[in-house]
Amino acid sequence: MTLRSSPENAAAMGLLMGSPSIRRITGLQSKLLHTIAPRLGAYYRDTLDTLVASNSGLARNFRNTDFACMTANFGPNTITIDHTDFANLATGLCAITSLGSFDSNIGSHLILWDLKLIIEFPPGATILIPSALLRHSNAPIQSGEQRFSLTQYSAGGLFRWVENGFCKNRDRRPPRKEPEQDDNG
Repeated sequence: MTLRSSPENAAAMGLLMGSPSIRRITGLQSKLLHTIAPRLGAYYRDTLDTLVASNSGLARNFRNTDFACMTANFGPNTITIDHTDFANLATGLCAITSLGSFDSNIGSHLILWDLKLIIEFPPGATILIPSALLRHSNAPIQSGEQRFSLTQYSAGGLFRWVENGFCKNRDRRPPRKEPEQDDNG
C-alpha cells in the first residue's frame, strides 16, 4: 500500500521491494494462497483491486501478490513470542517464509499452540496459517546462526472499509429502502 517513513527507511524499503528475490517470494506466497484457498485468494484480490482503484494515492506493494501488507524481519535472530495477529482478517491466511542460515533440526520450529503442533521450519520454507485465530511462535536458533522472515497478510480493517463503502463501521449508513408502492400505483 502506501508507506510514509524517513528518507533512510524509504530507501531501504525501495531496495527491498525492488529485489527480484523478494518479488519471487511474495509471488509464491500469493500463488500458494490461491492454490489452497481459491475463493479466499479471489476475495483478497478483489478487495485489494477495489481499494487501490478507489484512491490514486494507493498502490500494491507488488504486482504479483494479492496480500495487502508485508513485514520483513531482518534478524539477525528473528523469533516471535506466543501471539495471535488479531488485526488480520479473522477468516484469512498469513504467509510466512523462513530465511537465513540455521539448523532447523535444532531450532526455529514453528509452534502452533492451539493445535499442540511443533513444525520443523527450515530456511526457504513457506507456510500459510490463520494467524488471527491460532496462537503461534517460533523456537530460538543457536548462537551464531541467522534467521530472517518475510510475512504477508491483510488486515481485517481493509475488508471492512471496502465492504462498508469506504467508511468506518460507525459511519456506515444502512441500505436505503425504496418507498413501498400501494395498489394504486
